[in-house]
Amino acid sequence: MDGARPIIIIKKKSGHGGHHGGAWKVAYADFVTAMMALFIVLWLLNTSKPVREAVAGYFKDPAGTADKMGSTKVGTAEALAISKDDLPKLKEELEKAISKVPDFDKIKDQIEMTITPEGLRIELLETETGTFFEVGNSSPSDKGKELLSLLAKELGKIPNHLSVEGHTDSKPYAGRREYGNWELSTDRANAARRLMQADGLRSDQVSQVRGYADQMLRSPGQPLDASNRRVSVIVQNLEKKPEDSAKTDAKPETSTPAQSPAKKD
Repeated sequence: MDGARPIIIIKKKSGHGGHHGGAWKVAYADFVTAMMALFIVLWLLNTSKPVREAVAGYFKDPAGTADKMGSTKVGTAEALAISKDDLPKLKEELEKAISKVPDFDKIKDQIEMTITPEGLRIELLETETGTFFEVGNSSPSDKGKELLSLLAKELGKIPNHLSVEGHTDSKPYAGRREYGNWELSTDRANAARRLMQADGLRSDQVSQVRGYADQMLRSPGQPLDASNRRVSVIVQNLEKKPEDSAKTDAKPETSTPAQSPAKKD
């Protein structure tokens, strides 16, 4: 028995319980990252030009574009803060929204929008019988409430501040004593502000309420014309911050060769 061979038992491992490391996690993370990048690219391709410019500006200069992050919607258009160059688009969107008001054809001639150096001016013009305000009264009519509410919902989506103005014609106010066109114009502007702030404007969005009486007639040659009686809502241009102006006005300190003066046409 001394010469018997030893018995060797070989045990085979089965199953998948062996240690394979974390390589699969790295591959999965790369896949998720690639999918996220794809979705971002698809989103950028489907968004508006101002948003794409803001995103590109952030990656070029994160600190300088921090105040432009985020977006708001004006009507159906996606937009960033409304600058002077964006006012025509805002005007177009507001006109589309207002055109959906019931009986719009009856009041379309009483609504005017113009782009001025101050911003977008929206004017609600009165008629002899009154359209947006009761005659000789500071209370908005039903049509005035409807239109001011619609404007509030649209303008409340943008960061720009607003001014609200009241104007009258030159006819002396025939109501109670110690109350004239100055008071009426101011009270109408304030009534418009209160209604708009209750229906969509931010509490800090209106920066000015002005009453001009008949000092800024729409039709100077016809001081008694009813269209001189109006309430104006002005979407103010966004002012540049001091640091933005400094960047724009800064000149490079490198010298350039002198050039001959350009010829005048």
